[in-house]
Parts: sequence; structure tokens; C-alpha cells
Amino acid sequence: FAILDVDYGGSTGYGRDYRRRLRKSWGVVDIDDVCAGAEYLVKEGLAEGDRLCIDGGSAGGYTTLGALAFRDVFKAGTSLYGIGDLTALAGDTHKFESRYLDGLVGQYPEEEDLYKERSPIESVDTLSCPILLLQGVEDKVVPPNQAEMMYNALLMKGIPTCLKLYEGEQHGFRKAENIQDAIDSELAFYGKVFGMDIPEAVELKVDNI
Repeated sequence: FAILDVDYGGSTGYGRDYRRRLRKSWGVVDIDDVCAGAEYLVKEGLAEGDRLCIDGGSAGGYTTLGALAFRDVFKAGTSLYGIGDLTALAGDTHKFESRYLDGLVGQYPEEEDLYKERSPIESVDTLSCPILLLQGVEDKVVPPNQAEMMYNALLMKGIPTCLKLYEGEQHGFRKAENIQDAIDSELAFYGKVFGMDIPEAVELKVDNI
């Protein structure tokens, strides 16, 4: 695997203007940037266009699901405790981040249409590639119902998918064995999706494959 780690618009370390690119544009700028990065690697002969994968955790999980739902660049992906439904997140997340999305997307519920427009769960019809979902059961920031809703939607559409729930984990895995299992599961998932032989791969049940 070749790995590209994208500091998409909104990232720190590149000046104020770059950081502010994501204001009201989450689900647009970040997706454009990760797709542009992947397409550049293909153009330069550094990656295979028919085996591009994307993964991310939390906000990166949202970018992952959005890139798979709204673009046709990646062929598989893994979302770790990512967001599939922005409207549900606006009502379910913990108090400290309850207005966090106002600056990234728009005022809620006044701009609910924008939230739905940028929610991958609302665009399941455009999804067509395999997705692995990894989620902590005790997550209060991005509750497990986000992954469960996405999993059920993919299951109903017949898209290869797998949902792994980790007991005792919150937002971001902390137990060494679960961190290792998440990495091993992602590798095993891509092995099944792309027909690769992964030595000593962990057991992973992928639905619809």
C-alpha cells in the first residue's frame, strides 16, 4: 500500500486563510481535497485507480463516507466512528460540541436542508463500493447509531459491508488490543474486497460479498 495523509482545507499549520476554508464548507472542501490528492497520485503513476481506498476517524470518517457517497474516486473505504447523518449528530452529540456544526455546516435547524444535502446517509443511492464501519459502543461524541444506520442502509442496498462494535470503547479507541484489531480488520477487509491474500488475516465476516 502507498499512503497519502491529506491536510485538507481547514487544517492548521498553513495559515489562517487555509484553516478558514472549511467554514460552512465541511463536506465539500475536505472531500474535494482528498479526491484531488488521490487522483494526482494516479496521474503520476504512484497509485492504481481501480484499487484506491480511503479511511478516516471521526471527522475523517465523515470525509470518508462523503467521498464514497458523493464522488466516484475510491473503490472501498473504512470509517472509524465517523458521521453518516449530520442531522442526527446535531441532536445526539454531547453538550460541549452541540453547536460545533454551526460554523462547519450552518445553523441548525434553520439550515436543515444543507445538513441533509451533505449527509452520506441521505445519498445511499449513489453508494456502490464496499465500506467497513468500526465503532465504539460507549461513544458519546458520535453515537453508535451513526454507524448502525449506515450499516443497515448499505445492507439493504446489497453493498459489501461490515460493522464491528467495540465494547468499552468511546470516541477514539484506547485499548491496545482494539487498536490492533481495527488495523488488522481493515487490512483483512481490503483483502476480501480486492481478492488479495493476506497472511494470517483476522477473521472478518463481510456481508453482501
